[in-house]
Parts: sequence; structure tokens; C-alpha cells
Amino acid sequence: MDEQAASVNQAICGKCGAKLPQIGVAANGKPQVVTDSTFASEVVNASASLPVLVDCWAEWCGPCRMIAPVLDQLAAESAGRYKIAKLNVDENPQTSAQFQIRSIPTMLIFKHGKMVDQIVGAVPKQAIASRLAAQI
Repeated sequence: MDEQAASVNQAICGKCGAKLPQIGVAANGKPQVVTDSTFASEVVNASASLPVLVDCWAEWCGPCRMIAPVLDQLAAESAGRYKIAKLNVDENPQTSAQFQIRSIPTMLIFKHGKMVDQIVGAVPKQAIASRLAAQI
């Protein structure tokens, strides 16, 4: 990819024109994977500067697989305004228990280090986007 094409996809500051870091999207354009050991730094601490939506899911969950492309789209559209993360509940029981995840998919929204909203079930993209936008 040439420099001009790269700059088209690079977010820049509206005031000074400086390039902004890509936040909340993994290198492949997907939500960031978090674990019990990375949850505090990647979600709680990161939510001090921008909202973080955590998708609590499992591989065997049909509705979780249905909602995954929606979260991929939201991550790709984030433009540094929020962060999308995924937590596999089967592989990370400590965090799942801490937030009392009883049904999946469950999406937790964090802001300023605290959980501020919770969405349970496979809901439409617009419903997730509006709940997330309310925290920006």
C-alpha cells in the first residue's frame, strides 16, 4: 500500500491534522481479544479515555456467531471514538464470574473504569450502536 492510500485510512486530528493512533481495532480490523489476565489493562484502564464495549461470547453459541459480524463492523467504524473487545467466557471464567455473565451474548460497556451499561442477547446493530454512542 502506498503512502497516499495509507493516509486515506489513517484518522487525523480535526484541529491540528496530526495522525491519530488506531485504537480499539486489532491489526486485522477485528475487535481486540481480551482475557482474564488482560481485562484490567485492555478494558477497565482503557475505558478511562474512551468507552469500551466487551462482547462476552462462546464458540458454541449460535447467537454469538450471529452478532460477531455486527461487532466487526462497529470495530471497523469506530474511528477512535470507542473500543470493541471480545471475551471468550469458556476460556476466561474469572472475568465472566466477576461480571455475573449468565447468558450470552452479553455486551458490557465500560466508561471511566466502570461498567455503565449491559446488553443481553443478539440485538440489531443500530441498538448496539445507539447504546454505545450514548457513552461517547
